[in-house]
Amino acid sequence: MKGDDGSAAARRAGVLARHLAHEMSPLSFLRPSPCLAYQPPEFHCDNSSFDKSIMRELLDGHHVDLRDSFTDLLMSSDLFTSKRVGDRVFASPNFNLTMAEQRDKTLERILFLRSEGVFKGWLSDSSVDDALKRAALFETMGIFDHSLVIKLGVHIHLWGGSIQYLGTKRHHDKWLDRTEDYQVRGCFAMSELGHGSNVRGIETVTTYDTSTEEFIIDTPCESAQKYWIGGAAQHATHTIVFSQLLIDGKNEGVHAFVCQLRDQYGRVMPGIRIADCGHKIGLNGVDNGRIWFDKVRIPRENLLNAVADVTPGGKYKSAIKDPDQRFGAFMTPLTSGRVTIAVSAIYQSKVGLTTAIRYTLTRRAFSLVPGQPEVLLLDYPSHRHRLLPLLAKTYAMSFAAVDLKYLYLNRTHADSKVIHVLSSGLKAVFSWHNLRTLQECREACGGQGLKTDNRVGQLKAEYDVQLTFEGDNNVLMQQVSKALLADYVSAKRRGKPLKGMGLEHINGSAPVVPEELNRSALRDSKFQLALFQLRERGLLELLTSQVTTLVLKGVSMTDAVISGYQVAEDLGQAFSERSVLESFLKVEQQTTGSMKDILGLLRSLYVLSSADETPVFLRYGYLTPKQSQLIHTEVDSLCGELRPQALNLVDAFGIPQAFLGPIAFDWVEYNSWSNVQ
Repeated sequence: MKGDDGSAAARRAGVLARHLAHEMSPLSFLRPSPCLAYQPPEFHCDNSSFDKSIMRELLDGHHVDLRDSFTDLLMSSDLFTSKRVGDRVFASPNFNLTMAEQRDKTLERILFLRSEGVFKGWLSDSSVDDALKRAALFETMGIFDHSLVIKLGVHIHLWGGSIQYLGTKRHHDKWLDRTEDYQVRGCFAMSELGHGSNVRGIETVTTYDTSTEEFIIDTPCESAQKYWIGGAAQHATHTIVFSQLLIDGKNEGVHAFVCQLRDQYGRVMPGIRIADCGHKIGLNGVDNGRIWFDKVRIPRENLLNAVADVTPGGKYKSAIKDPDQRFGAFMTPLTSGRVTIAVSAIYQSKVGLTTAIRYTLTRRAFSLVPGQPEVLLLDYPSHRHRLLPLLAKTYAMSFAAVDLKYLYLNRTHADSKVIHVLSSGLKAVFSWHNLRTLQECREACGGQGLKTDNRVGQLKAEYDVQLTFEGDNNVLMQQVSKALLADYVSAKRRGKPLKGMGLEHINGSAPVVPEELNRSALRDSKFQLALFQLRERGLLELLTSQVTTLVLKGVSMTDAVISGYQVAEDLGQAFSERSVLESFLKVEQQTTGSMKDILGLLRSLYVLSSADETPVFLRYGYLTPKQSQLIHTEVDSLCGELRPQALNLVDAFGIPQAFLGPIAFDWVEYNSWSNVQ
């Protein structure tokens, strides 16, 4: 196999060398060329050096067969299939529909899934395996359409999850079965026109009337209107309202209430005003709305009271005395959202990379030697450098996403902090990675990347929202670094070693990068982990020093941390990427033989391309210019070594072929006159 790889690489290198070395004759442009004939990407890659089915199990992490059977269910309905060309069926939303039509389609698809019993047990079955099954179905739906999974996710995870985690038996008995059966259509009214990430600052106010035992919800000013509420504009019947709770003039902080928005005929309830958020750059299958509450009265029992309650006589009570901890408890539903976003971002990266790599293994450009075939796009070193590091990062992040999911689903109270910090960091890093990947894939596909049929360009617009919903990424990175800083300072003050969140490496001496690096050292997993740990440690110490210096000068701790935002964001990235690498190493340790070999190449490309692209390593002296140049050169070598397996690596993602764009297959046939309608 190694000999075959070498000869294939030599052939490709020879083609490129002749193209680059030969000076084109002006007359070559005048010679007729035979028409292009499509050749499948399999013609231009080696046989797989690893078991793709096992690799997919590692990447998906669970319930591969369930994902495939669910895909079959989707493909059985014309609600999901969009076009047939020959024997091939394509399944994607029609983004050329009007906003109203897209919303109607999303609702029809949800009703179809309900009729097939898909939602049965989603809120009543509570085992970890049940939760993993739901995750597998959500992830498969998300590959098909973001609007579908967001509208359904708001209903199940945010509305339903709030009932589950913030409510008690009276709420569970009343709402959960009706939510599963989609009789009640829920939404989640937290964000306001004037407050998004800063939930503590929301301005909606709720008071209590002891004479009627009712809460009164009010929108006191225009900036308090609920904004971007998914499902509110047309279809939601009920919502969870997050509001400041005032009891006897004292603000007890943000609490959650159940409020009906529409009656059984779809008419908006008295005292409630709803407006449409209008057309968006993506997600137009979700009916985002704005809500005003004009002193709306709801029963006392509609307070979700797992965290705090109000007696019939108007006494406020809570077992959680600390207001900060109480607020944190009310934010529980958002953690599941960040986990879900992190996972879904990686699946969209897989869609983009599968499409782009398949296309660049069939599309050619430029022949500088008359009579010789044009060069495949992926045989250009520049094209490989654009796509293959992103492929390696997507593998790494996929493994970390599975770990995050299992951590969340098996959580205990002691895990709360690490889950919050890790989900915040990975949500930010993964969603940024997704948008970068989709942009690079769009460009790598040239003009074909612009067609909505081919999905890659449209996915950018559909997933751009991930950068700011469930927490603005930049704000999340600040939260990550603040948590790390607090732990570090606390440990130093107590003279105790750091424990938790993978920071134990800081208790020992700092790693030392060898002055002279060679290929063997650069690809060594111990060196790679030490390099990421060195960066994380250095940035944490630097942030601590900056903040301490400012505090000693009389600057408040809050202002001192804010002033260090650049180092803080770099630290958040360092923490997240080190966590990702540790997940990768854990998977790699489970493998042997050729599987371990290919994972080793991917891991090395993940680490070295990250180091190559991140200015921090040079800025703060974690690498010398000479070492950085060696890493830069090694990245190019790794891209060349992975090129023969590129198709097999994206095949192992297991993206259903129907969910890919036409350019992933015979794009000549797809665009032929016979298929013009």
